[in-house]
Amino acid sequence: MKSNKKSNLNDFPLYLFYQGKNNEAYKFFGVHSVKKGRGTSHIFRVWAPRAVSVSVVGDFNNWDRKSNPMKIISDGVWEVAIPKLKQFDAYKFSIETPDGRIILKSDPYGRHFETRPNTASKIYESNYEWNDTEWFESKKNKVVYKSPMNIYEVHISSWKKNDNGTFLNYVDFAKKIIPYVKKMSYTHIEFMPLTEYPFDGSWGYQVTGYFAPTSRYGTPDDFKTMIELFHKNGIGVILDWVPAHFPKDASGLYEFDGTCCYEYTSEYKKEHKAWGTRVFDYGRPEVCSFLISSACFWLDEYHIDGLRVDAVASMLYLDYDRRDGEWCQNINGGNENLEAVQFLQNLNEAVFSKHPEVLMIAEESTAWPNVTKPTDTNNGLGFNFKWNMGWMNDMLMYMSLDPIYRAFNHDKVTFSFFYCFSENYVLPISHDEVVHGKCSMIQKMPGTYEEKFSSYRAFLMYMMAHPGKKLLFMGQEFAQMKEWDFQNQLDWSLMEFDSHKNMLKFSEKLNKFYLENSPLWQNDDNWDGFSWISNDDYKQSVIAFRRIDDNGDEIIAVCNFVPVERRDYKIGVPKKGRYKLVFNSDAQEFGGTGVTEKSFKTVNYLMHGFENSISLTLAPLSVIYLKYSPVKKRQPKPKTVSDSEPIKEKSIKQKSVKAEEK
Repeated sequence: MKSNKKSNLNDFPLYLFYQGKNNEAYKFFGVHSVKKGRGTSHIFRVWAPRAVSVSVVGDFNNWDRKSNPMKIISDGVWEVAIPKLKQFDAYKFSIETPDGRIILKSDPYGRHFETRPNTASKIYESNYEWNDTEWFESKKNKVVYKSPMNIYEVHISSWKKNDNGTFLNYVDFAKKIIPYVKKMSYTHIEFMPLTEYPFDGSWGYQVTGYFAPTSRYGTPDDFKTMIELFHKNGIGVILDWVPAHFPKDASGLYEFDGTCCYEYTSEYKKEHKAWGTRVFDYGRPEVCSFLISSACFWLDEYHIDGLRVDAVASMLYLDYDRRDGEWCQNINGGNENLEAVQFLQNLNEAVFSKHPEVLMIAEESTAWPNVTKPTDTNNGLGFNFKWNMGWMNDMLMYMSLDPIYRAFNHDKVTFSFFYCFSENYVLPISHDEVVHGKCSMIQKMPGTYEEKFSSYRAFLMYMMAHPGKKLLFMGQEFAQMKEWDFQNQLDWSLMEFDSHKNMLKFSEKLNKFYLENSPLWQNDDNWDGFSWISNDDYKQSVIAFRRIDDNGDEIIAVCNFVPVERRDYKIGVPKKGRYKLVFNSDAQEFGGTGVTEKSFKTVNYLMHGFENSISLTLAPLSVIYLKYSPVKKRQPKPKTVSDSEPIKEKSIKQKSVKAEEK
């Protein structure tokens, strides 16, 4: 259709939208109020390139598609102005498809939605005034790679509920969890997707509203209030964001104009069959503008500090979860989705050009190279962090083994150290590891009840000392016994039991120790921050290594992964003197035995490449942290007036006697 030249496009650079380079498409599409004379109208715009006709329908016109027909103003872009509408009015787009059907679609750029099971978009315009300037000023002075990052991953519905079993709203959730997060010394909170979604059981990963916080927990301004409360308390906010796929709900993006619009048209690309979802068409510029605008929207409008980009591997590979014959090679004969690669590079360039201090974290589960390298370096994807899924899989498999078999799987503990600086990593123990029959973290640990807790404490201390930022899913900090259940709150009643109370105390103190000790985080991205002491004692399942900060201060971690006490266990150390025990997973206050000594004096004995060594007692299934403690030289006691007088008098008398003798 020809464009309507009379339409006022408000000088919006629509041509960039068609090029895939408009990162603020939400300022044009969707619904926006405009002053007209003494009144106000709302302008609706939607991209539906193959629609025969489009109308806006809603409560205000009895859902009659004849009342407010839209006109096409540019290639595939429809517009209409409707007067006398108000906040929270529900609406949809009524679309006539090329094959003559009439379908109802919610607004792809809608800011607010009805609460499921209803699916209409709602008019919502915010006048919220932010008051978190101090937070953003503080971030400007922080180098994220040289800073501690300990992330607490949460699912709002199931962290804690109201007494009547209903969800906490955004504001009440913030007020309840902030004291807890601060007490536990977490630096960031990461939300499983809060972009609008229809089905609770998808946990938010099947999105229908890419510009709307879910209405389950309140309004968009309630969401902003929550974010501001976190910022005022020094807590960063990360949001899961899902650009890899979308559900086939009739009201959503699925075949939006009656044809494959947001998704690929090719049968080899358009569907994730195992997930029952459609795949975005990364080769279509308008779709890229839509997705990149969504990412920027959460940073611009909602002050989110970072996005964890879900299922990146599924985007990168044409054969992801597809059998032979279900995919086609790219133009170079490979299995890489070159369009998705370009999209991810453009996404990160757009985000960092506006918000250089944000976190862009890739959930990428393969060995795809240079995920966290700049886009102009060896075809880097441009993220600044990546989840270390290899470490996670290796360690969960290792910790699940009966300790008798760990000697034969020692590489599971050590292998990740050899590639841990190839990317900027986050070590994740996420929701995916404690659901769908995988059992909780504490239940993955073999052995007796007491050994489970010992093993789990040892694992968490090993994780904290391993290079990389940290992430732990809610409930694992106090050793939730059962799998995560999205329909019920965490088992807070476990706090009645000493073992879980002690576990929470352990997590609290370990997190605080991490925050206060720069060797554990200042050089997470380079070899200056790490050095092996011993990695080859597979027979005893013991490793020892050093973590080092910019000043040369260091922490030595010694890990014993079997239920056998090791007496007189020697390791080489870099300095002569004394080493102090500064943290012990086996401390009595955490439910351990406390058999390990508090201090260790070096002996001049060559070991592990060092001239000095120390002898340790390693408790079963334990990890200890050691710090060098310089030996204090005794200073001579200063003389006082009362002390010096008698000495002076005695000296004079002795001289007199000798003179008389002469």
